[in-house]
Amino acid sequence: MPIYEYACQECGKEFELLVSSERSADVQTCPHCASDRLTRKFSAFASPSSSTQACPAKGSSCGKFS
Repeated sequence: MPIYEYACQECGKEFELLVSSERSADVQTCPHCASDRLTRKFSAFASPSSSTQACPAKGSSCGKFS
């Protein structure tokens, strides 16, 4: 099940929802004010990593390569 990030246009709160395939067609509501005026945000893909170092900037790849 995907986790979607939303921003509420009424109260301005940002939150995440775990959305099942059965629920994806349903109208989502803000858990803070119950508004249905939501904007889905673009999310960065996250994956587990064994590296404890931050990714270098400007087009360099992350992680250690031999």
